[in-house]
Amino acid sequence: MKIETKKRIELINITDHVNEHVKESNVQQGICVISTRHTTSSIIVNENEAGLRGDILSLLERLVPENAGYSHDRIDDNAHAHLRAVLLGSSETLQISNSKLILGTWQSIFFAELDGPRTRTVDITVIGK
Repeated sequence: MKIETKKRIELINITDHVNEHVKESNVQQGICVISTRHTTSSIIVNENEAGLRGDILSLLERLVPENAGYSHDRIDDNAHAHLRAVLLGSSETLQISNSKLILGTWQSIFFAELDGPRTRTVDITVIGK
């Protein structure tokens, strides 16, 4: 799946896209792996509430600020994005039951852009029977 991000740092809800992919796979029971190919982006699961989304982004900015003297910044000035991605991780694995993702009541799947705007690729792999 291709994603066109619009901001330097943002969370994009991809739950509907992943659900559709699972449905089209015809897998009844199994797992779904959602991953990003990029070292300055992440996949996370959390609540889709505007205040919380903002809090997550603010937390990342406080924990790993830009221009903090990182060695990698000598190359392309985005070490903060790489380090934020290390904290969040590049993939999530979710269970499938009755051809549906098993998500908690408030859980959504997000693509986290950490060095945008860019064109990104998210891979969705469904395994099961």
